[in-house]
Amino acid sequence: MASTFTPAEETEISQWITTSTRLSSASPAEQQPLLSALNTHLSSRTTVLGTKPSKADTALYESLRSIVSTWTAEQKTGENGHPNIVRHLDFVQNSSVFDITVKEEEKLKVDPDEILYVKPPVDAKAEKERLKKEKAAAAAAAGGETALPDRAKGKKEKGIVEKATEKVVEAKDAVVAAVAGGSEQPQGGRQKKEKKEKAPKPQKAPAATAPLSPSLIDLRVGHILKAIKHPEADSLFVSTIAMGDKPGTEDTSEHEGQVVRTVCSGLNGLVPLEEMQGRKVVVVCNLKPVKMRGVKSCAMVLAASPRLAPGVEDNHAGPVELVTPPEGSTAGERVYFEGWQGEPEGVLNPKRKVWDTIQPGFTTTEGMEVGFDASVVKELSKEGEEPKTGLGKLITQSGGVCTVKSLANAVVR
Repeated sequence: MASTFTPAEETEISQWITTSTRLSSASPAEQQPLLSALNTHLSSRTTVLGTKPSKADTALYESLRSIVSTWTAEQKTGENGHPNIVRHLDFVQNSSVFDITVKEEEKLKVDPDEILYVKPPVDAKAEKERLKKEKAAAAAAAGGETALPDRAKGKKEKGIVEKATEKVVEAKDAVVAAVAGGSEQPQGGRQKKEKKEKAPKPQKAPAATAPLSPSLIDLRVGHILKAIKHPEADSLFVSTIAMGDKPGTEDTSEHEGQVVRTVCSGLNGLVPLEEMQGRKVVVVCNLKPVKMRGVKSCAMVLAASPRLAPGVEDNHAGPVELVTPPEGSTAGERVYFEGWQGEPEGVLNPKRKVWDTIQPGFTTTEGMEVGFDASVVKELSKEGEEPKTGLGKLITQSGGVCTVKSLANAVVR
C-alpha cells in the first residue's frame, strides 16, 4: 500500500486500529455496538477510508476473521446481519492492494449467492399518494365546512344569500320588461348586461427542443452498495446503487441511510457477482424506467464489449468490462464528455431516440480510456454544416478520466 495520507486520515486509521484491538478482546455483548457501527460505516465505502487501502483494513481483517467465521448465515446476511463487514473482509483477503497474504485454506468462506435478506424497495410515487389520501381523510374528519372559523363561515353564507336575492330581482325585472313590450327599462334601472366576447387565449409557443448532444444524457458516478442475482432471470443482476439523488426523488428508495435506485443489468455470466459488490461505476440516470421480469430498473450501468466486424451477429458472449470512474470519485458526481458539457434532460423522450442516436459514438481508446467519437453520429450536424469530428474523453467533474481494464476500441453501452 503506497498511498499517502493526510493528518486527518492518519488519525482515522489510528482510531480504527484501536477499534480492531477492542474487538479482539471484547465479549460478544461488547462487540455488538462496535460491529453495528462498522457495518453502517462500510455501507458506503469500499475501505474504511472510502477508497484508499490502509493498515486499518488489514488490522480489522486480522481481528474479525475468526469472529466472522463462526457467524451463522443469518448473522452474515440476514435482516439484522452485517453484510458490509463480510464484503469488506472478502475484499481484503482477495485483493492485491493490501500488504497481507492469506492462504486459501485460511480464508474466510464467503458465498455470494447466500443472501438471506434484501430490503424491499419503496415505491416513492405510491408513498406520496398514500400521504395525500391520509391528509384528505384527516381534513374530512375535521368536519370540512365546519372547520371554518365562525366569522368566515358567516361571511360565506351571507354571500350566498345576497347572490340568490339578486337573481330573483333580475328575474322579476325581466318579466316586467317582457310585459311592457320592451318599451320600459327593468325596475331599479337594471339593464341586462351584454355578454362580452372572450378574447381567444394566446397559444403557447412550443418548447424549444435542445440540440442533439451527448450532454443530454445524465451520466453520473454510481456506488453499488449490493448486487444479487435476479430471482426470475438467469442473465440479470439486480443492483442497489447510490447515485446522488435527493430524498423523495421518484423511483428511489432508501438503503442503509442512503437514497438509492434499483438497477437491472444483463451481466450475469459476463461479470462475476463479487466484482459488482461495493464498487464505483458510471450510470445512465435519465432513461425511462422499465420493468425487467417483475423488477423495475431505474438506470443503466455502462460497460464495454468488443466491437464486432460488419455482418457478425452479436451473441452476447462477452467479454464485458464495467466502466470505472477515477479513484476518489463520489456517488452522484456528474460525468460528461470533454467538449460536450451541458445540462442533461430530466427523462429522455423515447420518441426522440436520443440514447439510440448518441450511444454508437461511445467507445474506448487504445489506452482503454472511455470517450465519445463525434464523427460516428452524423445527426450532430445540421444540414449544410460541416460534420462534427473529434473524440472527447469521459471525465468526472473533478477531472479524472473513466476507463476500462483491457478492451481497446470497444463499444460502450
